[in-house]
Amino acid sequence: MKAWQFTKTHEPLKLVDYPEPVAKAGEVVLDVKATGLCHTDVTILDDPGWMKLVQAPVILGHECAGVVDSVGAGVTDFAVGDRVGVCPVIDADKGISIGGGIDGAYANKMVVPASALIPLPDNVSFIDGAAATDAGMTSHNALFNVGGAKPGMKVGIVGMGGIGEFGAQLAVAKGCTVYVADPKPTARQIAKEIGAAAVFEDAAEMKDVAPQVILDAAGFDTTTNHALQAVALHGKVVVVGMGILHSTISTWDLIMKQAQILGSMGGTKADIADCYQLMAAGKVKPTLSTIDFNQIDQGLDQLRDGKVKGRLIAIQD
Repeated sequence: MKAWQFTKTHEPLKLVDYPEPVAKAGEVVLDVKATGLCHTDVTILDDPGWMKLVQAPVILGHECAGVVDSVGAGVTDFAVGDRVGVCPVIDADKGISIGGGIDGAYANKMVVPASALIPLPDNVSFIDGAAATDAGMTSHNALFNVGGAKPGMKVGIVGMGGIGEFGAQLAVAKGCTVYVADPKPTARQIAKEIGAAAVFEDAAEMKDVAPQVILDAAGFDTTTNHALQAVALHGKVVVVGMGILHSTISTWDLIMKQAQILGSMGGTKADIADCYQLMAAGKVKPTLSTIDFNQIDQGLDQLRDGKVKGRLIAIQD
């Protein structure tokens, strides 16, 4: 089979011939149908700081959906032919995930623990299903579990990339009043179309509405600090974006507002399953574009250059 392999920082991915995976006890082999491209993979390629989490050489790609191709001994909850999504977090305590700790989904096939699978509703496409396994899971966990967002609350979203847009749609679907900040006019237009109450160029401009929970899906020094300026008294800023790996925080805003800055990484199968339910009901439909599997390297270049609207998904037959 073919797979895109990462070897080290500042080296492009290589499309290589790779041994077909074999399912051991408790595992399945997945015929990958759709794989989301994430900016995390760009930073893995560009920032040596990620090498402490990535077990190179490794196949990248951590958000996917497909069809069960074979099952190992002891697997009873899933069968050959089942449509599924894959939770990318294999072991949260150890920080092991697919596409970093173990081989991921930039491949024709992959092997994963059956415990990581989520049934994909028949009316949710593989493309949508793949996007929900990271962008959906990460924003859902950050907003509703870590951030504690509830219906009727004011929620801010900083950055309308794949995670931010998914989070905005989830918050609208769950009855929150949503405010969005993004410097790109096209991103602000998408935010209006999905039901944002107001849009801004910069997170600091949300100050007058004072969201109780703000999701920083960008993760740059300025975005986190400007979210802290805007958040309500006793509010929470939940950071999931990793635009840079180091930041300096305004202790003035933090202390005067008695606010909280919380980090959130990934999520669980329950987060993905809720995303799938909302997608199946037609309440969440992320902005997506597609490329062919053989164009994954070009797609990552598009992400690096900021040329992707919404989430970019690589598809296979």
